[in-house]
Amino acid sequence: QSLRRILFGGTFHVFNYEWRKSFFQFREPDSELSYILEADRFQGGARAIQMVIQARIIKFLLFSQPGSTDRRTDQDKALAAALSDSLWLAGQEERATVTLVTEDYCITPHLDYKLDDFTEKLQLFTFDRKDDVWKFILDHIQCFKAEGSHGVILFLYSLICSRTVDMNSNTSHLLHLSLGNFVCRQLQALLNLLLTGRASPHVFNGTLQFGEDGQPLERPLQGVLSRSDVGYLHWSREQMERGGLPQVGSMLKTPRFPVWVCCINSSYSVLFSLNRSLLSDWRMEHQFQLFYCNGQNSQRSTARLTVDTHSHHWEAPPAEADPEKRFPSLEMTIRTKWDGAAIDWNGTDPFY
Repeated sequence: QSLRRILFGGTFHVFNYEWRKSFFQFREPDSELSYILEADRFQGGARAIQMVIQARIIKFLLFSQPGSTDRRTDQDKALAAALSDSLWLAGQEERATVTLVTEDYCITPHLDYKLDDFTEKLQLFTFDRKDDVWKFILDHIQCFKAEGSHGVILFLYSLICSRTVDMNSNTSHLLHLSLGNFVCRQLQALLNLLLTGRASPHVFNGTLQFGEDGQPLERPLQGVLSRSDVGYLHWSREQMERGGLPQVGSMLKTPRFPVWVCCINSSYSVLFSLNRSLLSDWRMEHQFQLFYCNGQNSQRSTARLTVDTHSHHWEAPPAEADPEKRFPSLEMTIRTKWDGAAIDWNGTDPFY
């Protein structure tokens, strides 16, 4: 019942079909994109969750675990690591809770509670060692990756059960109904919970005590307090037209690993580099490669972009004054981190 109230504001709402069919499914193990989760079916907050887990999968495969000859095993280990990393952060690196569906009903519903036939069968497993979380999830990985498993919902339940402090402190519930689908009304808070372990609703560094007029705010605005292991970049044409983008702070722009979740015109995707020194050695930032995936079935190969921070020919006065019409949104997103960079798509037709 508490989960329902945190998510929907009451106990009579249930997840709709789009959420219920969402799970964590990789591309075929023998394909070039075997590391990518399929995300075409995900909408609203489910896709955002998916892309944060995708970023952590990439981090694990590139920087944490040597690959084996069995790609399917690598997929399972990477997914378990990505899920357990997020839950461990949410539990303040002290504990984590995993929710699984069992055969038996655990509650007797009251009159204003609507059954969904899996929330009532939840069993909670709590751990105080990170390795134990990873091993448990790996042993039960089918509960998150099998069709019909409600894998994304189970992970969201686990996340909330691992860390309810910030979720409960927010006055409004997490999801609301829009165009027939439940989407996140506090999506940035959910993203920050996934990225940093704290459900802060803003992306700037620290806590904002004063308003633009210099007067103390009645309630300080909570931003990001610690550097994340995977980062976050944001670009929106609509927000630019309305007066400006939210200023993402260095805690999210410069993560510990060169992997970024990107919110581009309200759609989520992942940028990454193969070179971990990119974020610790300024000389690596003169010219470097970034790779891009969006999880959609239409993407047949990983896009490779060359970023040159010393060439500024893109800033020359153009025939078209609107930069969004001259440059793809993905390029504009990259420039929120590397201002003025020239970007070469290396033969790929630019998209976004």
